[in-house]
Amino acid sequence: MVDISPGGALGSSATSDIFQILRDGRPRTRTELATLTGLARSTVALRIDSLTQLGLIGPAETAPSTGGRPSSQFALRAGNKVVLAADIGATHVRIAVSDLTGRPLSEDSAAIEVAQGPEAVLNWVIEAGDALLSTAGRSLGDLLAIGVGLPGPVEHSSGRPINPPIMPGWDNFDVPAWLGAHFSVPVLVDNDVNIMALGEREMAWPEVDHLIFVKVATGIGAGVISGGMLQRGAQGVAGDLGHVRVSRDGETLCHCGNTGCLEALASGPALAKSLGVESPSSQDVVDLVRSGNLDAIQAVRQAGRDLGEVLTACISLINPSVIVVGGAMAQAGEHLIAGVREVVYARSMPLATQHLQITQSSVGANAAVLGASLLAIHHVLSPESVEAMVVDLADATAP
Repeated sequence: MVDISPGGALGSSATSDIFQILRDGRPRTRTELATLTGLARSTVALRIDSLTQLGLIGPAETAPSTGGRPSSQFALRAGNKVVLAADIGATHVRIAVSDLTGRPLSEDSAAIEVAQGPEAVLNWVIEAGDALLSTAGRSLGDLLAIGVGLPGPVEHSSGRPINPPIMPGWDNFDVPAWLGAHFSVPVLVDNDVNIMALGEREMAWPEVDHLIFVKVATGIGAGVISGGMLQRGAQGVAGDLGHVRVSRDGETLCHCGNTGCLEALASGPALAKSLGVESPSSQDVVDLVRSGNLDAIQAVRQAGRDLGEVLTACISLINPSVIVVGGAMAQAGEHLIAGVREVVYARSMPLATQHLQITQSSVGANAAVLGASLLAIHHVLSPESVEAMVVDLADATAP
């Protein structure tokens, strides 16, 4: 909810404040906006002109007449400007050009190993992004920002991956600079599980303020939303569940260098290896489970128990109302979820689990691309960014 009290959020910048009101998509007249902001109607008219020139808002249907000439209304023009979203996984890249509500206008994907290195992967994003802009009928001038998800720890302030275990060659690579050099827009980078949490909440749980999204695939991690806000922690590694030690096994070596990590026991490749699968992957395990292989079913159920052990501690610390399990291993059906529930409900305090929902992702693979879109949208439509665009517009049109 927008703070319209004196001295509240609307006291900061008239133009961006008007835009923040119109972001909900509902048309409003100049008079309504003047009432909400406390600004003079003439000031509101000038600010509306600026936002219209930027392409962020535009005329909507005319308001019903109360006796005189019908009043003009203005609303968000979600399709005038776009963002580019990229979900870079261990073995895939998905990208989309989306409007300012996160709705994809054009999409593409490819099977690309993140181990090929940042230059190869990001150059594909650049080439595919240019093609998608063209397909959507947009130009580089219509692009406002880029959101990127990476399968490893990311320093949020710089957008650089930091010691990512499954991303050789990416450590401290300047992803924003590489993409920004071509697209000339802000580039926001985050851990892939964080953006999945954003996408899942937006699509499936918009009213939920306390949610943990757990991705179980090549790696294991969590995106934590508390108080309606994504929690990244001091260095951006909040939710790195994969490297928490599990009590039942202290010997299995993890690629992080420690032993007994959750990821070394319960990730897709770890399960496939334990089942004797050659070139192990998450999909191999899912296929075995779907075929009714009892060893695979039992292995996935145990992986759920291991995950549940770690989540029990998270529940005591964060007290979520929803835990969503996604990633490739979530396709194994209820077996993984059943193992999680078995341990969580047995070991957590009754008050914490009284209304707790533990469920499979309903958004699936689309969650990451949507979340990357939202990452870019929230940044570029923030009050600070909108005000900066207005200043740039004024400088560009000054005599």
